[in-house]
Amino acid sequence: MGKIICCGLGPGDPELMSVRAAREVRNAKHVAYFRKKGRPGYARRIVEGLLAEGACEYPMEYPLTTEIASSEGEYLYRLGEFYDEWAERLARLAENDDVVVLCEGDPYFYGSFMHLHTRLAGRAEIEVIAGIPGMAGCWNSVGLPIALGDDVMTVLMGTLSEGELVRRMGNSDALVVMKTGRNLAKVRRALATAGRLDEAWLIERGTMPGERVTRLADIEETDCPYFAIVLVHGQGRRMKAAE
Repeated sequence: MGKIICCGLGPGDPELMSVRAAREVRNAKHVAYFRKKGRPGYARRIVEGLLAEGACEYPMEYPLTTEIASSEGEYLYRLGEFYDEWAERLARLAENDDVVVLCEGDPYFYGSFMHLHTRLAGRAEIEVIAGIPGMAGCWNSVGLPIALGDDVMTVLMGTLSEGELVRRMGNSDALVVMKTGRNLAKVRRALATAGRLDEAWLIERGTMPGERVTRLADIEETDCPYFAIVLVHGQGRRMKAAE
Protein backbone atom coordinates (compact mmCIF):
# COMPACT_ATOMS: atom_id res chain seq x y z
CA MET A 1 0.00 0.00 0.00
CA GLY A 2 1.27 3.44 -0.90
CA LYS A 3 0.88 6.78 0.84
CA ILE A 4 -0.13 10.31 -0.05
CA ILE A 5 2.74 12.79 0.15
CA CYS A 6 1.85 16.47 0.10
CA CYS A 7 4.88 18.52 -0.94
CA GLY A 8 5.06 22.15 0.11
CA LEU A 9 6.73 23.81 -2.87
CA GLY A 10 7.48 27.19 -1.31
CA PRO A 11 6.59 30.66 -2.62
CA GLY A 12 7.12 30.04 -6.33
CA ASP A 13 10.81 30.04 -7.20
CA PRO A 14 11.80 26.36 -7.71
CA GLU A 15 15.14 27.08 -6.03
CA LEU A 16 13.28 27.86 -2.80
CA MET A 17 11.83 24.35 -2.66
CA SER A 18 13.26 22.11 0.05
CA VAL A 19 15.69 19.35 -0.91
CA ARG A 20 13.25 16.79 0.46
CA ALA A 21 10.29 18.12 -1.54
CA ALA A 22 12.38 18.26 -4.72
CA ARG A 23 13.44 14.66 -4.23
CA GLU A 24 9.85 13.46 -3.84
CA VAL A 25 8.75 15.44 -6.90
CA ARG A 26 11.52 14.01 -9.08
CA ASN A 27 10.78 10.42 -7.99
CA ALA A 28 6.98 10.65 -8.20
CA LYS A 29 5.05 8.24 -10.41
CA HIS A 30 1.69 9.88 -9.65
CA VAL A 31 1.38 13.66 -9.26
CA ALA A 32 -1.81 15.56 -8.37
CA TYR A 33 -2.20 19.35 -8.19
CA PHE A 34 -4.92 21.97 -7.95
CA ARG A 35 -5.65 24.35 -10.79
CA LYS A 36 -8.34 26.51 -12.31
CA LYS A 37 -10.01 25.08 -15.40
CA GLY A 38 -8.02 25.84 -18.52
CA ARG A 39 -4.93 26.94 -16.56
CA PRO A 40 -1.72 24.97 -15.94
CA GLY A 41 -1.83 25.79 -12.22
CA TYR A 42 0.78 27.60 -10.12
CA ALA A 43 1.99 24.46 -8.37
CA ARG A 44 2.47 22.68 -11.69
CA ARG A 45 4.46 25.61 -13.06
CA ILE A 46 6.85 25.45 -10.11
CA VAL A 47 7.84 21.86 -10.90
CA GLU A 48 8.12 22.32 -14.66
CA GLY A 49 11.06 20.24 -15.87
CA LEU A 50 11.37 18.33 -12.60
CA LEU A 51 8.84 15.52 -13.13
CA ALA A 52 10.10 12.12 -14.21
CA GLU A 53 9.37 10.99 -17.74
CA GLY A 54 6.17 8.95 -17.75
CA ALA A 55 4.83 10.36 -14.47
CA CYS A 56 1.01 10.30 -14.41
CA GLU A 57 -0.53 13.71 -13.75
CA TYR A 58 -3.91 14.37 -12.10
CA PRO A 59 -5.08 17.99 -12.42
CA MET A 60 -7.68 18.74 -9.74
CA GLU A 61 -9.76 21.52 -11.31
CA TYR A 62 -11.70 23.77 -8.98
CA PRO A 63 -15.44 23.99 -9.73
CA LEU A 64 -15.38 27.69 -8.75
CA THR A 65 -12.80 30.29 -9.72
CA THR A 66 -14.09 33.44 -7.99
CA GLU A 67 -13.27 34.27 -4.40
CA ILE A 68 -16.57 34.76 -2.56
CA ALA A 69 -17.48 34.67 1.10
CA SER A 70 -16.99 31.16 2.46
CA SER A 71 -20.38 31.46 4.17
CA GLU A 72 -22.16 31.25 0.82
CA GLY A 73 -24.13 27.99 0.78
CA GLU A 74 -23.56 27.03 -2.86
CA TYR A 75 -19.84 27.80 -2.55
CA LEU A 76 -19.47 25.42 0.39
CA TYR A 77 -21.61 22.71 -1.21
CA ARG A 78 -19.80 22.65 -4.55
CA LEU A 79 -16.35 22.75 -3.01
CA GLY A 80 -17.35 20.02 -0.57
CA GLU A 81 -18.34 17.77 -3.46
CA PHE A 82 -15.08 18.56 -5.23
CA TYR A 83 -12.94 17.64 -2.22
CA ASP A 84 -15.00 14.50 -1.54
CA GLU A 85 -14.47 13.30 -5.09
CA TRP A 86 -10.73 13.86 -5.10
CA ALA A 87 -10.23 12.37 -1.65
CA GLU A 88 -11.85 9.20 -2.99
CA ARG A 89 -9.72 9.17 -6.13
CA LEU A 90 -6.46 9.78 -4.28
CA ALA A 91 -7.27 7.10 -1.69
CA ARG A 92 -7.83 4.58 -4.49
CA LEU A 93 -4.54 5.54 -6.17
CA ALA A 94 -2.67 5.19 -2.87
CA GLU A 95 -3.87 1.61 -2.49
CA ASN A 96 -1.14 0.57 -4.93
CA ASP A 97 1.51 3.31 -5.02
CA ASP A 98 2.65 6.60 -3.54
CA VAL A 99 0.88 9.75 -4.75
CA VAL A 100 2.53 13.16 -4.57
CA VAL A 101 0.21 16.16 -4.16
CA LEU A 102 1.72 19.55 -5.00
CA CYS A 103 0.95 22.54 -2.81
CA GLU A 104 2.25 26.11 -3.10
CA GLY A 105 3.73 27.58 0.06
CA ASP A 106 3.33 25.44 3.16
CA PRO A 107 0.46 22.89 3.15
CA TYR A 108 -0.47 23.52 6.78
CA PHE A 109 -0.75 27.27 6.25
CA TYR A 110 -4.04 27.88 4.38
CA GLY A 111 -3.15 25.06 1.98
CA SER A 112 -6.03 23.64 -0.07
CA PHE A 113 -4.69 20.15 0.64
CA MET A 114 -5.97 20.45 4.22
CA HIS A 115 -9.52 19.95 2.91
CA LEU A 116 -8.35 16.62 1.52
CA HIS A 117 -6.29 15.83 4.61
CA THR A 118 -9.37 15.77 6.84
CA ARG A 119 -11.22 13.53 4.39
CA LEU A 120 -8.33 11.12 3.95
CA ALA A 121 -7.61 10.63 7.66
CA GLY A 122 -7.86 6.94 8.46
CA ARG A 123 -8.15 5.97 4.79
CA ALA A 124 -4.55 6.43 3.69
CA GLU A 125 -1.13 7.10 5.17
CA ILE A 126 -0.38 10.82 4.78
CA GLU A 127 2.95 12.62 4.85
CA VAL A 128 3.24 16.42 4.67
CA ILE A 129 6.51 18.12 3.69
CA ALA A 130 6.90 21.69 4.93
CA GLY A 131 7.45 24.58 2.55
CA ILE A 132 8.32 28.28 2.80
CA PRO A 133 5.01 30.21 3.03
CA GLY A 134 4.28 32.43 0.04
CA MET A 135 4.11 35.53 2.21
CA ALA A 136 7.71 34.95 3.35
CA GLY A 137 8.83 35.06 -0.25
CA CYS A 138 6.85 38.27 -0.73
CA TRP A 139 8.31 40.19 2.20
CA ASN A 140 11.78 39.09 1.10
CA SER A 141 11.01 40.57 -2.32
CA VAL A 142 10.26 43.91 -0.66
CA GLY A 143 13.57 43.69 1.17
CA LEU A 144 12.34 44.91 4.56
CA PRO A 145 11.73 42.97 7.80
CA ILE A 146 8.02 42.35 8.19
CA ALA A 147 8.21 42.50 12.00
CA LEU A 148 10.71 43.51 14.67
CA GLY A 149 10.81 43.58 18.46
CA ASP A 150 7.32 43.34 19.92
CA ASP A 151 5.44 43.87 16.67
CA VAL A 152 2.18 41.96 16.39
CA MET A 153 1.58 40.52 12.92
CA THR A 154 -1.94 39.75 11.67
CA VAL A 155 -2.88 37.69 8.63
CA LEU A 156 -6.18 38.80 7.07
CA MET A 157 -8.35 37.51 4.24
CA GLY A 158 -9.54 40.07 1.70
CA THR A 159 -12.91 38.31 1.74
CA LEU A 160 -13.65 39.70 5.23
CA SER A 161 -16.15 42.54 5.53
CA GLU A 162 -14.75 46.03 5.13
CA GLY A 163 -15.59 46.92 8.73
CA GLU A 164 -13.80 43.85 10.06
CA LEU A 165 -10.75 44.63 7.94
CA VAL A 166 -10.62 48.19 9.28
CA ARG A 167 -10.91 46.98 12.88
CA ARG A 168 -8.15 44.42 12.60
CA MET A 169 -5.86 46.66 10.53
CA GLY A 170 -6.04 49.28 13.26
CA ASN A 171 -5.19 46.79 16.02
CA SER A 172 -2.00 45.31 14.58
CA ASP A 173 1.51 46.44 13.70
CA ALA A 174 2.42 44.28 10.70
CA LEU A 175 -0.24 43.11 8.24
CA VAL A 176 -0.49 40.43 5.59
CA VAL A 177 -3.64 40.51 3.46
CA MET A 178 -4.30 37.42 1.36
CA LYS A 179 -7.07 36.73 -1.16
CA THR A 180 -6.86 40.21 -2.59
CA GLY A 181 -7.83 39.76 -6.26
CA ARG A 182 -11.32 41.14 -6.74
CA ASN A 183 -11.28 42.37 -3.15
CA LEU A 184 -8.46 44.85 -3.74
CA ALA A 185 -10.68 47.95 -3.85
CA LYS A 186 -12.24 46.99 -0.49
CA VAL A 187 -8.82 46.24 1.02
CA ARG A 188 -7.51 49.57 -0.19
CA ARG A 189 -10.45 51.50 1.30
CA ALA A 190 -10.02 49.68 4.60
CA LEU A 191 -6.32 50.50 4.73
CA ALA A 192 -7.08 54.16 4.01
CA THR A 193 -9.71 54.27 6.77
CA ALA A 194 -7.27 52.65 9.19
CA GLY A 195 -4.58 55.16 8.20
CA ARG A 196 -2.27 52.45 6.79
CA LEU A 197 -2.54 52.87 3.00
CA ASP A 198 0.70 54.81 2.55
CA GLU A 199 2.58 51.99 4.32
CA ALA A 200 1.13 49.20 2.17
CA TRP A 201 2.90 47.20 -0.53
CA LEU A 202 1.36 45.03 -3.24
CA ILE A 203 3.43 42.03 -4.30
CA GLU A 204 2.27 40.14 -7.37
CA ARG A 205 3.60 36.67 -8.21
CA GLY A 206 6.21 36.87 -5.46
CA THR A 207 9.53 35.14 -6.37
CA MET A 208 8.02 33.99 -9.69
CA PRO A 209 8.54 35.22 -13.27
CA GLY A 210 6.64 38.47 -13.76
CA GLU A 211 7.04 39.50 -10.11
CA ARG A 212 5.97 43.07 -9.37
CA VAL A 213 6.58 44.93 -6.11
CA THR A 214 4.93 48.33 -5.78
CA ARG A 215 3.35 50.71 -3.29
CA LEU A 216 -0.37 49.98 -3.15
CA ALA A 217 -1.21 53.68 -3.22
CA ASP A 218 0.54 54.02 -6.61
CA ILE A 219 -1.61 51.58 -8.61
CA GLU A 220 -5.17 51.42 -9.89
CA GLU A 221 -7.69 49.62 -7.68
CA THR A 222 -8.57 47.14 -10.43
CA ASP A 223 -4.95 46.39 -11.36
CA CYS A 224 -4.50 43.19 -9.40
CA PRO A 225 -4.17 39.52 -10.40
CA TYR A 226 -5.40 36.70 -8.18
CA PHE A 227 -1.89 35.73 -7.06
CA ALA A 228 -1.05 38.83 -5.03
CA ILE A 229 -0.50 39.77 -1.38
CA VAL A 230 -0.70 43.11 0.41
CA LEU A 231 1.88 43.77 3.12
CA VAL A 232 2.21 46.46 5.78
CA HIS A 233 5.50 46.25 7.67
CA GLY A 234 5.71 46.70 11.41
CA GLN A 235 8.08 49.31 12.82
CA GLY A 236 9.17 47.64 16.06
CA ARG A 237 12.63 48.58 17.26
CA ARG A 238 13.32 50.60 14.11
CA MET A 239 11.00 53.30 15.48
CA LYS A 240 12.60 53.07 18.93
CA ALA A 241 16.06 53.37 17.40
CA ALA A 242 14.97 56.42 15.43
CA GLU A 243 13.68 58.04 18.60
